[in-house]
Amino acid sequence: MSLKGSKKDQKCSHRTQLYIEVPSTCLPIVYSPEYNITFMGLEKMHPFDAGKWGKVIGFLKEEQLITDDNIVEAREATEDDLLVVHTRRYLNKLKWSFVVATITEIPPLLLLPNFLVQRRVLRPLRTQTGGTIMAGKLAIDRGWAINVGGGFHHCSSDKGGGFCAYADITLAIKFLFERVEGVSKATIIDLDAHQGNGHERDFMDDKRVYIMDVYNRYIYPGDGFAKRAIKRKVELDWGTEDQEYLQKVEMHVEGALNEVKPDILVYNAGTDILDGDPLGGLAISPQGIIKRDEILFKAARRRKIPILMVTSGGYQKRTARIIADSIINLHNLGLVDCDSAASEARPSQVPLMMSKSISSAAALSSR
Repeated sequence: MSLKGSKKDQKCSHRTQLYIEVPSTCLPIVYSPEYNITFMGLEKMHPFDAGKWGKVIGFLKEEQLITDDNIVEAREATEDDLLVVHTRRYLNKLKWSFVVATITEIPPLLLLPNFLVQRRVLRPLRTQTGGTIMAGKLAIDRGWAINVGGGFHHCSSDKGGGFCAYADITLAIKFLFERVEGVSKATIIDLDAHQGNGHERDFMDDKRVYIMDVYNRYIYPGDGFAKRAIKRKVELDWGTEDQEYLQKVEMHVEGALNEVKPDILVYNAGTDILDGDPLGGLAISPQGIIKRDEILFKAARRRKIPILMVTSGGYQKRTARIIADSIINLHNLGLVDCDSAASEARPSQVPLMMSKSISSAAALSSR
């Protein structure tokens, strides 16, 4: 699929640094050390593990699946990038520390100068947002892509919440609709334990976007208005376990993708469904999470639908290990096959972090 180049598209599309070329020798796994939030221990005041993204990368390096030289480094989304979806009024609100404190649920932030909040909290979230946009284009080019961060599904164009300050899922889809020829339909499958009310509000009246959402019916956000945008809604009870969960996920994923074949599948792969998660209220095992991700990637592969995965919520220290194990499982099953990605890819228009031969990572399949 080629980048759109008509005068009309050029007029409405700003110049971005998020869609420039990446060699096909680079794995479509997006990450930056800037993802991780560390500032005077304040990040520990929210149950979210604000360093889990770096831990995922560390585990993948230990397993020799990736190196610093064969992944794509995320770039920070600029104000112009964010304005593709967000209102200027909302972005201006983020210049007030008390607003950011409310969105991130870290009350002490309201006492800090906003330049520190921007640098230590919002910049990492903007970088993850840039990573999701970049991964969207990589998924179209390679058939799959994983942003090790992102999945801020509670944020809409004009309102943040639930630790979500930027609407990265909406942005990734809007960028593709505006800039990539042939991308006119998207499906979001949101399997975080919480309802994805942000992207639901953004795509409420957009017939190009099909939303499936599977969530605990009793927890945040309980956004009745946003539920109107869900085409396939699966509401779960407290303590739902593997057998029921995986049966419902597989049945409804198959149903959703049979109902509409999209040009891009955005998979919000929250791990807050894990048994013992303090906010999710479900009881899915680590093996259940790994199987869930496998179901999604197999369904996309069978139908030749490009899939973008973002990692979203997960509020236990062990979630980083589970995310890494799931990616390793997808690799071992050939669902994120490095060899085919390199041979089938056309040159991508997304920025390069590092490029080295993929063969060293692909050799893992023989381990």
